[in-house]
Amino acid sequence: MSQDAFKDQLAATAASVTYTLDALLSLPDGGEGRVVEAMRYAVLEGGKRLRPYLVIESAKVFGVESSRAVAAAAAIEMIHCYSLAHDDLPPMDDDDLRRGRPTVHMAFDEATAILAGDGLLTRAFAVLADPATHTDASIRSELSLVLANAAGSDGMVGGQMLDFLAQSESLNEAETERLQSLKTGCLLGAAAEFGAILGKASGQDRFAFQSFGLKLGAAFQIADDLLDLEASPQDAGKATGKDAAAGKATFISLYGADRARKQAWSLADQAIEILGKFGAEADGLRAAARFSVDRQS
Repeated sequence: MSQDAFKDQLAATAASVTYTLDALLSLPDGGEGRVVEAMRYAVLEGGKRLRPYLVIESAKVFGVESSRAVAAAAAIEMIHCYSLAHDDLPPMDDDDLRRGRPTVHMAFDEATAILAGDGLLTRAFAVLADPATHTDASIRSELSLVLANAAGSDGMVGGQMLDFLAQSESLNEAETERLQSLKTGCLLGAAAEFGAILGKASGQDRFAFQSFGLKLGAAFQIADDLLDLEASPQDAGKATGKDAAAGKATFISLYGADRARKQAWSLADQAIEILGKFGAEADGLRAAARFSVDRQS
C-alpha cells in the first residue's frame, strides 16, 4: 500500500471514529454540560486517530466489519485523549498548545481539564461494557481487561510516572526502552490486539498483534522525540524542544538523532515482519508501521 493510499484510509477512519465519538458524547442539559463540552473539545478536533485505525484494520484481518469495530476504536481514542488532556496540565508537561490549538486547560480551566480527562477515562469503559459494542459479554470483558492493563499503572500511567522521574534520574537503554514501551507502546499494542479480540482470534494471533503494536509504538515514540528535536512548532502542532530542556530520557538523549532514527526504522521493520504470515489484508497495518516513523507531525 502506498503512503498516499494509507493516508486516505487513515483519514476515512478518522472521519468514521469522529462521527462515532460525536454520537457517544452528546451534550446534556444542566451545569454538567460544561465538562462534556470539554471532553468533546479534547476528542473531536484533530489527531491522526492512529490507535482507532489499528483497531479497525486489525479487526479486518479477522473478518470483522469496520462498523462492528468502530465503537471499540472510539473507546481507545477516548483513553488516548484523556491522557493528553492530563499530560498538558502545568504539573505535568505544562503545554499551552496541542494539535495546533489551545490545550484543554487553556481553552477551559485546569479543574475542568482534569474532570474532562476523568470523564473520558470512565466513558471509555462504559462504551466497552455496552452490548451495542459487542453482543458477546466475554468479548466485552476481554476488551475492558486489556485496555485497563494497557492504560493503568502497568502500562501508560506507569510509563508517565517513569517519564516524570526520569527528569531527575539518568536512565540506561533498557530503562529508557521500558519507559517508552509503557508510556506509548502498551496502548498501541492494545489497539492492535483489540481487532484480534473482536475477531475471536487464537491466543497466538492475539499475541502477534499485540507485539506488532508494541514495536510500532516504540518506533512511533522515537519519531515523536525526533519531531520534538527537529520540527517547528507549526509543523508539530505543539511546542517543540521541550524534551531536551526537561532532561527527559529518550533514545536521542542516549545516542543522538541519527542512531535513534535508524533504531526507529529497525523497529518498524520488525513490526512488519511480525505480520509475515498474514496476507494483503494486513497491508494497512504494514503501512501504519512505516507511517509511524515517516510522519511529519
